[in-house]
Amino acid sequence: MTLCRNSQTLSCILLLLLLGASSSSNGQSKFITTRGKDLVSGDGKPLLLKGINLGNWLLPEGYMFKFKTANSPRLIQTVINELVGEDEGRRFWQAYRENYITQDDIRFLKQSGFNSVRVPFSYRLFVSAAGSQTLEGEGYQHLDDVVGWCRKEGLYVILDMHAAPGGQTGDNIDDSWGYPFLFASAESQSLAINIWRKIAARYHSEPAVLGYDLLNEPIAPYFDTADLNPRLEPLYRRMVAAIRAVDKNHIVFLGGAQWDSNFKIFGPPFDDKLVYTFHKYWMEVKQPAIQEYIDFRDKYNVPVWMGESGENTDQWISSFKTLLEQNNIGWCFWPYKKLDATTCIVSINPPAGWDAIVGFAEGPRKTFEEVRKNRPPKEQVKRTLSDYLERIKFANCRVNQGYLKALGVK
Repeated sequence: MTLCRNSQTLSCILLLLLLGASSSSNGQSKFITTRGKDLVSGDGKPLLLKGINLGNWLLPEGYMFKFKTANSPRLIQTVINELVGEDEGRRFWQAYRENYITQDDIRFLKQSGFNSVRVPFSYRLFVSAAGSQTLEGEGYQHLDDVVGWCRKEGLYVILDMHAAPGGQTGDNIDDSWGYPFLFASAESQSLAINIWRKIAARYHSEPAVLGYDLLNEPIAPYFDTADLNPRLEPLYRRMVAAIRAVDKNHIVFLGGAQWDSNFKIFGPPFDDKLVYTFHKYWMEVKQPAIQEYIDFRDKYNVPVWMGESGENTDQWISSFKTLLEQNNIGWCFWPYKKLDATTCIVSINPPAGWDAIVGFAEGPRKTFEEVRKNRPPKEQVKRTLSDYLERIKFANCRVNQGYLKALGVK
């Protein structure tokens, strides 16, 4: 803090104490915390989270662009670079991140009745280069922006490392190289821990931040789970220790192995502000689908949270949301916004020429000859991408009223 860097005056010390205080004058905490199986707000009342994931913003996913084979951030970036060049591609992504989520989106979510958002991000936005230990990047400013908008509108923010160094999942969703190398690399683990420490230090006194979701969907089921699963909770412990060194105020969310579904990897809670998070897609909406997480909650007297679900019919969404609330489980459905779809809250209207971009992305591009042969005209592509960047703004999107009604947040 530059204000007091060179001063030990009494007024400076008092100012630091005031800024560092985590309680208001009436003794109520400013921060959401845990009490047994519940989350509780600053006034001590239970809080049921009703949220939505801001997916595809700080970590793009191919299917939200209508791509199938180009399905991870680096593969999508390759498509854009092959279409318009690296410099134009860089400018595209800068505008994309500036337009995809803005205060207008956050205001709409608040007005629609949500009380929280989960913000998936890639570690690559928080380092100067891929694999670098230099913790500099545009991601910090993007998080500052969304936290500030949420503070102003009255929403809570859960920060989610969706792509960790080395890859925690081993699939397209973590932008990895096809294996969860995070668990085999001391260097990647150190970088992930250091990023979380820096983020926690940045927001340690920010009540709009509800907590930190350490790793999204670690260890996909088609790897050697017998070897990898026992490595997960020890890494969580190291991450939490680093966070607690700079931030004792915020909740930490721990996701199970195998798409956040397997809680058998957990021992007893090792911190007094833990929430255990599970994801659930495409199952029959009946009590057995979530009973194991309720049993875990009852066994350890800790909160559980449904951090992702969706990509289904409005009727299915409504039924699952109702089942969760009947069991006092907060939720965060997926996703908020994507291209030309009804399985989200807000849909982006596709621009003219988008089919040509999809055709190129899905077509043969293994050789430079194939890229040259199949690339649409550059000026046409530039017009389409420019139009897309306008259409992703909230004002130019359409709201899926059926999806909103299914969630019934108002």
